Amino acid sequence: MARAASAAADDDGIAHPRQTAVLFGHDGAERTLLDAYRSGRIPHAWLIGGAPGIGKATLAFRMARFVFAHPDPAAPAVQDAASLSVAADHPAAGLIAARSHPDLLVLERTLSETGKLRTVIRVDDARKVATFLGATAGFGGWRVVIVDAVDDLNAESANALLKGLEEPPARTLFLLVSHAPGAVLPTIRSRCHRLMLRPLAPDALTKALAAATGEAPDPAIVAAAEGSVSRALSLSEGPAFKLRQQTMDLLARLPALDMRELHALADSLAQSDARVFEIVLDAVNDWLSARLAATVQAKAQADSAKAVQIAGIWDELNLAARDTDTYNLDRKPLIFRTFGRLADAARG
Repeated sequence: MARAASAAADDDGIAHPRQTAVLFGHDGAERTLLDAYRSGRIPHAWLIGGAPGIGKATLAFRMARFVFAHPDPAAPAVQDAASLSVAADHPAAGLIAARSHPDLLVLERTLSETGKLRTVIRVDDARKVATFLGATAGFGGWRVVIVDAVDDLNAESANALLKGLEEPPARTLFLLVSHAPGAVLPTIRSRCHRLMLRPLAPDALTKALAAATGEAPDPAIVAAAEGSVSRALSLSEGPAFKLRQQTMDLLARLPALDMRELHALADSLAQSDARVFEIVLDAVNDWLSARLAATVQAKAQADSAKAVQIAGIWDELNLAARDTDTYNLDRKPLIFRTFGRLADAARG
């Protein structure tokens, strides 16, 4: 599950990526950015892709801090640097953490008038890119635009961002976070250098969780988190892990349906928060993804038809889930419908 990148994201007590000083498990990606920067020929736009919650936004803010702290790529401090680390007491780090650096623009979903996190990045926010790039840099150096996440742009806000990507001023850096880079508009994707991050290995995830919470994580949660810090944190909260296990048990029995267990799961999810609901949906999507991969690998004509069926179910259920969340609908009908369709897929 993606961590909300708004002011509300700090409510759980976990540091926001703009405040996170340490990055775990992505030394290679960090070196790629560092080497490109000190070469003096860094691409002006980067699409940082990978699964939700693995450190993409943390890397983006880490790069922004480094560029602001070391505006000259040829400086000895840059040429000799072993990482993008910047001291916590550096003015650039403090300004970014306080959301007050004049040369950093962050596009993200914001809270609506009702206090609920919007489902998209507004076009009015994306239009700020033109104004931002048209003004003189506050400190006379680099300007950085972070989009967290580019997946949250709608057609209008994507077009507004694209105008900035096409002909940016010198010493401008775009860092676009994406949970599904293959789905990003080709017009945006073609203007970016792609940097893919892998899910965290268990040891890196364990260290990241310990740093975030101050406690040693449960090994069972580490194993179930699939390399994602945000997923692990969500699993650690309340009934999330138990409900995920219930979901996995029901999926394992398909096409048979245990209606008693299904009713129990639906009742629990009807009263759970959005994070828990998304964890269960993630488990369903993982099941569909595994079946889709197996049918594609078989390459048989019958399996091709089955792959089309599974992909259709995937789209159908995820659209229904978005509507349920957007319009605050009862989740129970969605759960019953979901497992009915999954049973169809399991029967083939």
